[in-house]
Amino acid sequence: MRKLYILSLFLSITFGFAQKTNLKKADALFRNYAYTDASKAYEECLANIKDPSAQTLKNAADSYYFISDSRNALKWYRKLYEVQGNNLTDIYYLRYIQSMKAVMDYDEADKITKEYLEKKGDKKEISRYVAQKKYMDSVAKAKPLYEIKNLAINTSKSDFGATFFQEKVVFTSARDTTKFSEKLYTWNNQPFLNLYVSERNPADGSLFNETVFLPNVMTKYHEATASFDSQGKTIYYSTNIVKKNKLVVDEEKVNNFQIVKGSIVNNKLENVQKVFFDSDEYSVGHPSLSEDGKWLFFASDMPGGFGETDLYYVKIAADGTMSSPQNLGPTINTIGNDLFPFFSNGVLYFSSDGHYGWGDLDIYESKLLADGTFSVPKNLGEPINSNKDDFTFIIDKSNTYGYFSSNRAGGKGDDDIYSFTKSKPVCRQSISGIAFDRKSKLPLSDVVVMAYNSFSEVLGETRTNYEGKYAIEVPCNKVVKMMAAKPNYSSDDKTVETTGENAGEIKDVNFELSNYDDLVVKRKGVEKVDVNPIYFDYDKYDITPKAIEELSKVVFIMQKFPNIKIKIESHTDSRGKDAYNLKLSDNRAKATRDYIVSQNIDASRIESAIGYGESRLINKCKNGVKCSEEEHLLNRRSDFIIIQK
Repeated sequence: MRKLYILSLFLSITFGFAQKTNLKKADALFRNYAYTDASKAYEECLANIKDPSAQTLKNAADSYYFISDSRNALKWYRKLYEVQGNNLTDIYYLRYIQSMKAVMDYDEADKITKEYLEKKGDKKEISRYVAQKKYMDSVAKAKPLYEIKNLAINTSKSDFGATFFQEKVVFTSARDTTKFSEKLYTWNNQPFLNLYVSERNPADGSLFNETVFLPNVMTKYHEATASFDSQGKTIYYSTNIVKKNKLVVDEEKVNNFQIVKGSIVNNKLENVQKVFFDSDEYSVGHPSLSEDGKWLFFASDMPGGFGETDLYYVKIAADGTMSSPQNLGPTINTIGNDLFPFFSNGVLYFSSDGHYGWGDLDIYESKLLADGTFSVPKNLGEPINSNKDDFTFIIDKSNTYGYFSSNRAGGKGDDDIYSFTKSKPVCRQSISGIAFDRKSKLPLSDVVVMAYNSFSEVLGETRTNYEGKYAIEVPCNKVVKMMAAKPNYSSDDKTVETTGENAGEIKDVNFELSNYDDLVVKRKGVEKVDVNPIYFDYDKYDITPKAIEELSKVVFIMQKFPNIKIKIESHTDSRGKDAYNLKLSDNRAKATRDYIVSQNIDASRIESAIGYGESRLINKCKNGVKCSEEEHLLNRRSDFIIIQK
């Protein structure tokens, strides 16, 4: 399968070539879209050309690219890149990158992609690349939602484009079962495409009893990629433009595709008519009718698009009137090929080689938003996508099963149809915020952020970056305890209740961490909690509001550093009797201890609470010495000495 293969029929004449093919014949084969033969011809010619032109290298690479021989295409695109470097055009950058991805040279592909985007300097494209790559990286780590199976119905030829038709499945195939089988399509030397219908086994999704669909539809050229209304009475499908049983071609000998509409009556096609936007000058194809019949999506290379092939839609009124085609815009369409739309349950699925993906065509999904626009496409990831072409994705109304096509390794032929079952995604939400220093207000890096459920089971773990930022994914509909910790810092915790919004985000869950060294003072090798004097009313030991302000600092450090143990020492000044001061200070020490314990601090973490009266004065103000009130105040103190941390 290769991009334009299904949108245009290129008429060619056959050139036999001798063992020594000349470049003119190779070019003629290429101009006539006989890419299988052209690739062989260029290979032989280039073996004898020392300095081939850029155009010859392009033709050689493209010949392989259009028949999905990525390894050989990459060989010649790489030669072209060596010759042209940054002068490569957008489309050749894209083909070069896609060929690298097709052979899984992902690191090199990313390197060249960044080079290309930097050269263009388009901030929107750079932003889209960064976002899509980030999403792809997360998808790669997640458990796949899909289980896939190659179907027995596939042949050695191209089989693809399954679509639902009542309880059956209609698909496109180049299988060799028609009276026109001796006529080959020169692009890939396969028979032309036709529509087939098969029974579907609901137990395992397998297809069987395939037969030609609506025999009077079949012609000697391509019929492909059908779509039906919900009753199975109206069909839209892609076919060649034919007049008087002859192909209509433009100046480049290209026969474009068109979309035709018809009615299905008694297993026959009736009332066949072209849609009004068909044209001899460009292709329209891959029709996909919405479930309510009000939207028709399709692909086209009509003028004014963003890339080689873009996605469009028309609105359909109750009387069948169609609006003018509307391009889906740069959010969906790229400089490459955007093809094979399918719209279901408010989600547009399509294939593209222009968005960030695994290689060649990948399948993406985009949600229809309330304002009528579509969200940024998301790659469906493995196993739906591979390093080869993946396309024609359909899914049932319950979002549990469907089909897609691929020419990946391990298949039975060129393109194969795969069935899949889809499990429900695990609902996840992102919690993000910043950790910073409580005193300096500066961000803290390398803070460990843990998320726990109500059973203290770990839900996730991460670390803050150099800006102090973190983000962590947790399940939906949970009460989540968040804990932030860093060596030599206090921990901090928050409780967050997530909602039922899958892939939602809860922001600004921030943490304040205190540096241990900011909470203590060190004197003569002894560490103490850094507090101001603890004030008591005269001749009393009741805890006052002012005392609580300072004791809260002790409670804080003991809460945030759960391994700390202290001892409390209370002192008075020298005024009053020694025995009275000793008793008063001891009462104050024990009242202080009782208050700390009342704040849910384990009593075992306070080794002792002892009053020393006036026995440990820190200045000259002993009995009989005249001192100021400020000097006496220095002796009226409580010390919270750290004995373990």
